[in-house]
Amino acid sequence: MTAYGRVFASVFPPPSDTSLPTPKATPVLGTGGFEGSGEAQLEIDWDPQDSATEQVQWERAWHTATEFLSLPNEELPPAYGESNRSRLHGKWWKKFTPDVSTALRYLLSPDSRGLILRKNEKQYDLLHWYFGEVGLRHFIQFVRPQILNALKNGTFREGISNVINYLEQANIVYLHNLSEYLLPLCPDEGKEEKKLFLSNLTGLFTYSLPQQRVNDILREMLRDRATAMLQIETTLQGKEKQCMDRQTSMLLQKLQDIGFGDSRLRKIFAEVMSELMSMHIKRVCAGRWHSDSNVAADLRYWVENRFARVICEVLSTLNTAPSRNPKFRADKNKTMVVDNDIEITLKDCEKWQEIATNRLGVLRTQELFDIVNQWDNDSRGAIEDLKRYVTTTAARAHLTGAFSDTLSRRLLQPGAATTEILQMYIAIIRAFAVLDPKGVLLDRVVRPVRRYLRDRDDTIAIVVASLLADAQNSSPGADVLLEIAKEMELSSNLTANEEDDADLDFDDMEWMPDPVDAGPDYKKSKHLDVIGSLISLFETKDIFIKEFQQVLGERLLMEGKDHEKEIRVLELLKARFGEASLQACEVMLRDILDSRRVDSVIRNDQNLMMSHDEPSTEVHARILSHLFWPSLHSENFALPPEISAMQERYEKGFETLKQSRKLTWLNALGQVTVRLELEDRTVTEVVQTWQASVIYAFETDDNYPATKTVTELMTDLSMSESLVRNGLTFWVGKLVLRPSPSTPDTYHVLETLPSSARHPQRAASTLLSAAAAADAATSAPAHAVRSEEEIMKEKMEVFWQFVVGMLTNQGAMPLTRIVMMLKVVVPGGFPFGNEELKEFLEGRVKEGKLEVVGGQYRIKAS
Repeated sequence: MTAYGRVFASVFPPPSDTSLPTPKATPVLGTGGFEGSGEAQLEIDWDPQDSATEQVQWERAWHTATEFLSLPNEELPPAYGESNRSRLHGKWWKKFTPDVSTALRYLLSPDSRGLILRKNEKQYDLLHWYFGEVGLRHFIQFVRPQILNALKNGTFREGISNVINYLEQANIVYLHNLSEYLLPLCPDEGKEEKKLFLSNLTGLFTYSLPQQRVNDILREMLRDRATAMLQIETTLQGKEKQCMDRQTSMLLQKLQDIGFGDSRLRKIFAEVMSELMSMHIKRVCAGRWHSDSNVAADLRYWVENRFARVICEVLSTLNTAPSRNPKFRADKNKTMVVDNDIEITLKDCEKWQEIATNRLGVLRTQELFDIVNQWDNDSRGAIEDLKRYVTTTAARAHLTGAFSDTLSRRLLQPGAATTEILQMYIAIIRAFAVLDPKGVLLDRVVRPVRRYLRDRDDTIAIVVASLLADAQNSSPGADVLLEIAKEMELSSNLTANEEDDADLDFDDMEWMPDPVDAGPDYKKSKHLDVIGSLISLFETKDIFIKEFQQVLGERLLMEGKDHEKEIRVLELLKARFGEASLQACEVMLRDILDSRRVDSVIRNDQNLMMSHDEPSTEVHARILSHLFWPSLHSENFALPPEISAMQERYEKGFETLKQSRKLTWLNALGQVTVRLELEDRTVTEVVQTWQASVIYAFETDDNYPATKTVTELMTDLSMSESLVRNGLTFWVGKLVLRPSPSTPDTYHVLETLPSSARHPQRAASTLLSAAAAADAATSAPAHAVRSEEEIMKEKMEVFWQFVVGMLTNQGAMPLTRIVMMLKVVVPGGFPFGNEELKEFLEGRVKEGKLEVVGGQYRIKAS
């Protein structure tokens, strides 16, 4: 090529597909050449006017350097341990020749004339070209597909191992030429250039790979290693633990070397440690509720001696050289770990302990329903853990909100029995009294429970029945809660005024103001008063006292009672409500106690005492003051003549003893001990009065078994059909009566048992059906005290006559007008509202006595 051609080619380079050979020697370069002896030097005669000559010189040097620094167009080989570097020489690390050295000095030396001419021109920056060669070309084309394939097909352990292997190998290959040949020629040994190159290379490694997949693999790797170091799922001792720690340190150091030990890895590590803390708390602390379990102290110890130490080890590895070991100590400034770039103080450790305590509180909040439900099984330790958590307003609000939601979801449901809700209510009072003695949290969480209990119809009946129940009874029944009976026995004589005047006690030296998060209607209770809380469920004390009077009447009329329990409960309630409110109950109790003395006097005066020589019939009576007792059943029916005669004598004796008073017999409330002598057996039973009258009606003087029909018994005994059938069913169940197989509603006495009944195998079905009939007759005995529904129904029957008269005389009327007129015409006023009357009239509509047309009631034409 002529000189003109070389000048033209230097300005207008040939196409990229043509080869531009580098000559071995050029006249203008002096006597030496690039492939000459080791002493050959690159000598340049600088002529500012000969730019073409200088350009050729630069191009030849550039070609020589880039050919030396370029990498093969193939994938990187895997690392081979200690022999890895020797395997890379030749193909990946080319032989360094004097021509290469001369070319690199010409391109990179600060005093190079060519570099001076091309200062600040990036296209002539060899370091910039080298990064493009190793990064933008070789890494993207060959290394990145290797890593993507490893990430796609392997497990997380295989994935992280392959990623580290490929990136570590790339790091070694890429940095070798840079550190050995390029950087020493730069100013200050290329410290700034190396820092920039490493930063760019790290960014290339980081952002050219799928971020989410890499993050997932790093997270799994850190979780696996941290779990082993924290010994959450496995326990390592001695050499095993040292080996695990050493492997983890080496792995983290490799991540640091390939540029993954940046803020991203620290963030993932923080997330993993946070997750492992929660995992440890849930695994170790869940279900440990006993008062002797020191869960909180053990957790703080674990955070200080394991959790914080693992953090120090990992962060120290990511911030120190491989040869250095982290130093654990506590200096005068309370510094736990001190290194070049990291400082973790004891204050940080205390902060982690506080975080762990709060997470324990969150766990206990999630378990709070079960904790309270198991209060009787010693779950006080969990409540003590919660006390350390509910120290802030936000924590207290979270606890009450979460617990209220759990109560609504798991307890306050139609399927839950009222006794279960009351049991939980008592447990809540006891647990929250320990959690928050001031009662603010209790006031918040029990409001929905109290409102729900208040809306249940059987709540008051269960509470009152439980107050009077025997706390030692092992089978109290479905409508009795023994916890209330036990609380009643432990209850002290706390009067109502004592609690009301608590805030007015100026001598109380332990007085404290209401908490800042207390509601406007908050009222502090100085005592754990379960009974008072149950009684205050109801809007007024009159509702409770009325129900108590009903239940008390039932219990006082039962046989074989000494009534010590009733006396004690009445005295406690008198201390709460005052004697005036419970005057009727006191009179009822006095009637029963006085009846024993009066009964003994009357029977002695009238000679009604039973003879020991000749067993006969005797009568005992309980004398009640009807003005103070609730409404009682008063069904009248005929008694056996012998009993009626003894009643007359008893009544006469009473009038003699109490001249200003008169007896009215309530036969339906009595009990009779009956002894029946049949041909082949004797039957003795304690039965209701009407049941005794029914069986007495079958007595005859002849030897033939008596036969009676239901209609005959109703007429002879002046008894209602329901009572007659109840008595008949009872005696059929006792195998005393037998229904006629041919005539319906006809019964006769079974004087002798059939042969099948005597044979155990044949009589199985007979006895089973008889026992079932007896159970059906006695399963729902008549209550002595009439219920509110029965009383209302009886009164409505009286008002029904007024309704019939109004609708007959004035025609159809709407409900509101009927109620208005009843309030005017009924003496003493109409005591019921629209809803009660509507329900009663709807029953008459179903019976066919009324009809509704256009919202108006009228007599239905027959």
